[in-house]
Amino acid sequence: MTFASPKPYNRSNHLLGATLAVLFVLVVWPGNLIAQTIYAIDSGDTVRVTVFGEPDLSGEFNVDVQGRLNLALIGPILVRNLTTDQARAVIHDAYLDGYLRHPDIAVEIIAFRPFFILGEVNQPGSYKYVPGMNVLNAIAVGGGITYRGDEDDIEILRGNDSNRVSLPATLATIVMPGDIVRIAERYF
Repeated sequence: MTFASPKPYNRSNHLLGATLAVLFVLVVWPGNLIAQTIYAIDSGDTVRVTVFGEPDLSGEFNVDVQGRLNLALIGPILVRNLTTDQARAVIHDAYLDGYLRHPDIAVEIIAFRPFFILGEVNQPGSYKYVPGMNVLNAIAVGGGITYRGDEDDIEILRGNDSNRVSLPATLATIVMPGDIVRIAERYF
């Protein structure tokens, strides 16, 4: 019986495997870093602002209709369409401008704005967003598709009122906070 000699080490295969592993963790893994850094804050989100060493300035705040957080000492701060890192920088600069010498700020989203489902579902309406949700999950939350619903004709309206776009969707399409999922009626 003869055994094959081991294959020599191939650096490109090793790098390809490592790259794919990193991409899986950053893009696919739930709660990934990319999704947390590119998510844009908007009305309806609840944000925790921590001002280290200043417990009276820290707390949980709702983003109002104008896209602002009303913070102690500095008042309303516009955070609409900002990431948590960008919001942290804006809040840091506002506290630095005559209020605190060395503000150390942390910003995190603790509750996402709801998503909406309408059309041919049994219970259309507004529902709490869960990270990683897809259209099939949204339909299940909305009580399922009615007998007239067409699962091949689904549309997602994404963005805020000033820049909302319509996207064709499948059952596997990811739903984002604030999305409007519309299930069309099937024609026989």
